[in-house]
Amino acid sequence: MSSLSSLRCALSPTLDQRDAVLLADALGDDETLGCPPAAAVETSEGRWQVEATFAVPPNWELLAAIAQETLGRPLAFRIEDLPDRDWVAESLKGLDPVRAGRFFVHGSHDRENVPPGAIAIEIEAGRAFGTGHHGTTKGCLSAIDNLLKKRRFSAPLDLGTGSGVLAIALAKALKVAVLASDIDPLAVEIARANAAANGVGTLIDTVTAAGLAHRRFAGGRRHDLIVANILARPLAELAGEIAARLKPGGVVVVSGLLVAQEAFVAAAYRNRGLALKARHRRGEWSTLVFSR
Repeated sequence: MSSLSSLRCALSPTLDQRDAVLLADALGDDETLGCPPAAAVETSEGRWQVEATFAVPPNWELLAAIAQETLGRPLAFRIEDLPDRDWVAESLKGLDPVRAGRFFVHGSHDRENVPPGAIAIEIEAGRAFGTGHHGTTKGCLSAIDNLLKKRRFSAPLDLGTGSGVLAIALAKALKVAVLASDIDPLAVEIARANAAANGVGTLIDTVTAAGLAHRRFAGGRRHDLIVANILARPLAELAGEIAARLKPGGVVVVSGLLVAQEAFVAAAYRNRGLALKARHRRGEWSTLVFSR
């Protein structure tokens, strides 16, 4: 067992996608565990496990209790230490480009294959979430494309920007300034670099912020389009703040949730006076569109 102050490990056994996401969400929210960073990671076709980082080796009984409460069945956990490698970058090498409406997300190796009339977004595999391949990112891009066919937006916000792919899509399609925030300073750095590489660095203002807690959100600044591709629980918790920052007639696009979590998230936004206008489903993942 690692003696380092931080233990990065995979929690076995393997699960299906839905259960892995639910368990990772539960672990990351549990204060008794110290709210460890946790994520669901696909290990093979259709099989997933949860990766987490603990300050000290976790309490096995507590892990079992959380699994029982979350999934309704016991799990026999064991820890597998993970080497310090960039698993995201390795898993994304050689991925095919993604088409979502007019948007075409690709790596540098597919730069010459951009279809005529497409809005090209070049994102290399990296450590920040959001290359366009995940169902949540595809869902957001499709939702944005559908919205832009009907109206223009002048003050968009990308909350939880990750690699910056959605902010870049908005900046390229609208040719307006986009505010992009993320809780992870590394993601903000990567988003800024990606924006510059895609020729929209001057249009995208990147800030490091937890939710809407930043001076850039102070002073009553409001947005006519807010896109938030994060996780179901923080989406629900931020519903009030997001609604407060939305202009009259504005639109909210949220993702990072499973189809099974739609009702939970939708209720949070309905309670804030927003109406569900559309949903985009990609496998087990869902993207919801609300308006005031």
